[in-house]
Amino acid sequence: MFDLVADIGRYDEFLPWVQAMRIRSHEGDVVTADMVVGFKLVRERFTSQVTIDRPRSIHVDYISGPLKYLKNDWAFKPAPGGGCEIDFSVDFEFKNKMFERLAGMFFHEAFKRMVSAFEARAAAVYGPAETAAPEFIAPSAQPIP
Repeated sequence: MFDLVADIGRYDEFLPWVQAMRIRSHEGDVVTADMVVGFKLVRERFTSQVTIDRPRSIHVDYISGPLKYLKNDWAFKPAPGGGCEIDFSVDFEFKNKMFERLAGMFFHEAFKRMVSAFEARAAAVYGPAETAAPEFIAPSAQPIP
């Protein structure tokens, strides 16, 4: 799962709303990438610096785009009985208050779709899980109004 999440250059192949990915640079464990996200008439480009600490964590630092800030972390640890547990956190605020309100209205649904996309990608890459899929709990944090 770590490798699947760390392969950010392929996000446009399976994540909803991600229309394009471009790796600007890859130096050691640090990747700088552009992500183009679109929904209907809205299309935005985000640039982030991703630090990959194999196999424990992935940290995303926001560089530019429509946000005031973005903090994003993934932590991986072995799960009892095989597989892994993933702790994911994201905190962000849009520069545009209209986008902020829209994000707040659809945040939980968007989160569920993103989780489902990662689960489907994992099943396609690694095969279906032999045990019941874990229950994912949407974060309680809302974007700041």
